[in-house]
Amino acid sequence: MKYITHISRIFVGVLFIISGFIKLNDPLGFSYKLEEYFGADVLNLEFLIPYALLFSVFVVVFEVVLGVFLLVGYKPKFTVYSLLAMIVFFTFLTFYSAYFDKVKDCGCFGDALKLTPWESFTKDVVLLVLILILVAGLRHIKPLFTKLPTTVLALLSFIVSLWFGYHVLMHLPAIDFRAYAIGKNIQKQMEIPENAAKPVLEYTWKFNINGEEKEFVTNGSYPTVEGDYVGVETKTIDEGYVPPIQDFSIESEDENLTTYFMEKDKLVMIAMYNITTAESDGVAKLKDFTDQAIKKGYTVIGLTSSGEAEKQKVKQDYNLNFDFYLCDEKVVKTIVRANPGIVILEKGTVVNKAHWNDIEDIEL
Repeated sequence: MKYITHISRIFVGVLFIISGFIKLNDPLGFSYKLEEYFGADVLNLEFLIPYALLFSVFVVVFEVVLGVFLLVGYKPKFTVYSLLAMIVFFTFLTFYSAYFDKVKDCGCFGDALKLTPWESFTKDVVLLVLILILVAGLRHIKPLFTKLPTTVLALLSFIVSLWFGYHVLMHLPAIDFRAYAIGKNIQKQMEIPENAAKPVLEYTWKFNINGEEKEFVTNGSYPTVEGDYVGVETKTIDEGYVPPIQDFSIESEDENLTTYFMEKDKLVMIAMYNITTAESDGVAKLKDFTDQAIKKGYTVIGLTSSGEAEKQKVKQDYNLNFDFYLCDEKVVKTIVRANPGIVILEKGTVVNKAHWNDIEDIEL
């Protein structure tokens, strides 16, 4: 039991630190995932949505700190039972999500590693078993060092985690795992290669034959059946190749301008997923920056999911010299973790991006 406990201790501690750090690198992104869970279609806890970022920071810091606590052996009983409570909650959440097909990606490893709902649930079940082993072998979990160094390491893990979380919120994630990272070409990320795996679908056809309803399963072809057609249901067996970027578009009220802007040599995109909730200090900084960009030959546009009235109001209130175009809110949130955020492109390739706090550091 002693050796099994030590193996479980190392595995659980390392996994919690890695998983927590990846989310701590992008707490805003994890808060968007929590908002999805809190939504009416999932847990129906919409009153918690305004506190999603607070929950996000608390959960990811706690996750990293518990992983460190476990490895160094700080307060073993508190640590192990806290891990148990956390994994029980997340096991329920991932099961609910998988069984009812509510959330396609749990966000367990942020954008670094995408897991299907059932993969997430399986991972949590494995962790639950390992943590139950830790509960049973609690007496074997001893501090690695004497009391003072162990306490110092535990305290440092908490302070460093809080500082890092605050830092990336005030700037941008230290590591960008998304398809809009610097160096990525948006158009290429939207393409489907000719030899890409095609989706595999299963069709269940229903026919009324001599007063009895029967089902016939095919891969898409219409079955040769003597009877009255009732209906058909489709099920995705394999999604095939899914491009990293699927829903990106730049639209005016009249047309889709995505290709037009992605071919621009010098393009500045001001990402503001919701104009009414944008940081006023950040919006105030846009005037000087965008005017300077226009003078240097850049095309400047805004991307938002807000309506026409909000677009015109922010232009008038801040005397902005560029137009806003429509883009899906989730996509704008994915492009840059700031509201507003700045993205610079050359023929569709991201060459720079910044939080509004760092707008003075952008070189045009």
